[in-house]
Amino acid sequence: MSILQAIVLGIVQGATEFVPVSSSAHLVLVPWAFGWPNLGLAFDTVLHVGTLLAVVAVFWRDLLAMASAWLASLPGVFALVRSLLDRSDGLDAKTPSALTPMARLAWCILLATIPAGLMGLLWEDQFEALFSSPLWVAVFLLVTGVWLFAVERQAHGAREAENLSLRQALLIGFAQGCSIAPGISRSGATIGAGSLLGLRRDAAARFSFLLSTPIILAAGLLQARRLLEAGGLDAGFWTMLAGFLAAFVSGLLCIRWLLTLLRRHGLTAFAVYCWVVGLLSIALYAAR
Repeated sequence: MSILQAIVLGIVQGATEFVPVSSSAHLVLVPWAFGWPNLGLAFDTVLHVGTLLAVVAVFWRDLLAMASAWLASLPGVFALVRSLLDRSDGLDAKTPSALTPMARLAWCILLATIPAGLMGLLWEDQFEALFSSPLWVAVFLLVTGVWLFAVERQAHGAREAENLSLRQALLIGFAQGCSIAPGISRSGATIGAGSLLGLRRDAAARFSFLLSTPIILAAGLLQARRLLEAGGLDAGFWTMLAGFLAAFVSGLLCIRWLLTLLRRHGLTAFAVYCWVVGLLSIALYAAR
C-alpha cells in the first residue's frame, strides 16, 4: 500500500466512521473498486486508533465529566443493589439520591455498549465473512439508506442525551449491535434510534459519538491482540502514520461538521448517498 492510498483510506475511515454512511462499507468497497491491496491488520488497527482519538479530542470534557460522575455514583448504586437483595431492609434508608445528568449519561453509555459486545462475540465469524463479499456490503448499504430515510419521515423530539432512560439506551445499543454487519452504518443506526426515541438529531449524534468510544477502543484492542498473535506489522511505519493522521484529522473535522449540520438539516441526503453508492457498487459487481 502506498502512502497516498493510506491517506485516502484514512480520510475515508475518519469521515465515514461518524457520518452515517458506514465506514466498514467504504473500507471494503474503495480498495475493491480501485484494485488496491486489502487493509492489513496493523493498518486497520491504526485507523481505528485515529478515529478514537478524534472523539476524545472533541469530547474530552464530556468524557472526564462522565468518568467523574460515574465514579461518584458507585456508592449509591451499590447501596441500591444491596437494598434490593436484602428484602428485610427495604429501600428507604439505602435508596440513593437520583443520578446526576452526567452520571446517568455514563451509565447509559456503558449499558448501550453491551449488546454490540455480545453480538460480536456470538456471531463474530458470520459478520467477518460478510467483509469478503462486496455484494453483501452494497446491499446492507442500501438498507442503511432505507433506515435513514424512514427515520427522517418520523417526528423528532427535543430531548437531550442526558434525559435518556436506561431502557432507551439499551435500545440504542441494540441498534449499534446491528451495525457490526459491514454496510450498516454505526452512526446511522444509533443516531436514527436516538431520534426515534425523542432526542434532537444533534443530541442523538452526540450520544452516538460518545457511544463510539468504548466500541472503537474494544475493536482496536481486539485488532491489536490479533496483530501480536500474528507476529508483527504488515505495513510500513510511514504508511501507517499517514493513515493514522488522515483518519484523526478527517474524523475531527467530520464530528464538528456533522453536529452543526444536524442542528439544521436531516438525514435524507445521507440516505440518498447510501443508495447511490450501493447501486453503483452492485452494478460494478455485476459488470465484473
